[in-house]
Amino acid sequence: MGRLDGKVAIVTGAARGQGAAEARRFAGEGARVVLADVLDDVKAVADELGDHGYAVTLDVTDEAAWARVVEEVVGTFGRVDVLVNNAAIYRFGTPLVDLTLDAYRQVVEVNQIGVFLGMRAVAPGMTRGGGGSIVNISSLAGLSGQPGAVAYVASKFAVRGMTKVAALELGPAGIRVNSIHPGVIDTPMIAGVVERFPVRHIPAQRVGVPDDVAEVALFLASDESSFCSGAEFVVDGGHSAGLGLPL
Repeated sequence: MGRLDGKVAIVTGAARGQGAAEARRFAGEGARVVLADVLDDVKAVADELGDHGYAVTLDVTDEAAWARVVEEVVGTFGRVDVLVNNAAIYRFGTPLVDLTLDAYRQVVEVNQIGVFLGMRAVAPGMTRGGGGSIVNISSLAGLSGQPGAVAYVASKFAVRGMTKVAALELGPAGIRVNSIHPGVIDTPMIAGVVERFPVRHIPAQRVGVPDDVAEVALFLASDESSFCSGAEFVVDGGHSAGLGLPL
């Protein structure tokens, strides 16, 4: 018996990286997975999953698009049990004083507003269905600062805070809301960072892979985490435990 048998899950940013890994893992545990992305590659990932995969085009910053996707999913599968707000963009290397307002807003629109719209879109249906699980992908940058990434850090701190508010507000309806905070994960989004990262600073002595995050997302999506809500789950190989430097 699969850990997600009978559940319907929406995963955003599912065309590649962590989102694709989460979709594959969920499908392997019995879920019907709606893979949402602006990239056409999402269709190929959904095809891999056979009857367990269903691709939709979704710009997470578009309020109307969220309404259409949720309506389509409920119309097709009858319910939404799980939402993984994974879609994000990463912009780094520009100091605060040099960052344009448009560049700042672009990151916030996807990483922060996209998560807000997703939670708001699925909450009514989850409430009517008796509950569900929302998993918001934040970052270590949602726990501490990072030079040259003020917009990204701001957006990921916001995801962490929104998660806690949503957990408080939606908990009485049986909806659990948690955030995952990945460290350095080898995905296309941060390929330039991974190539240069000094692995010696990570106690696990490696960078993470998308499946490391997918396993935690699976736990939070499943009934195994029924008493977990409003919490941060760090997936970083021990990176945030301290400086990790010799005396």
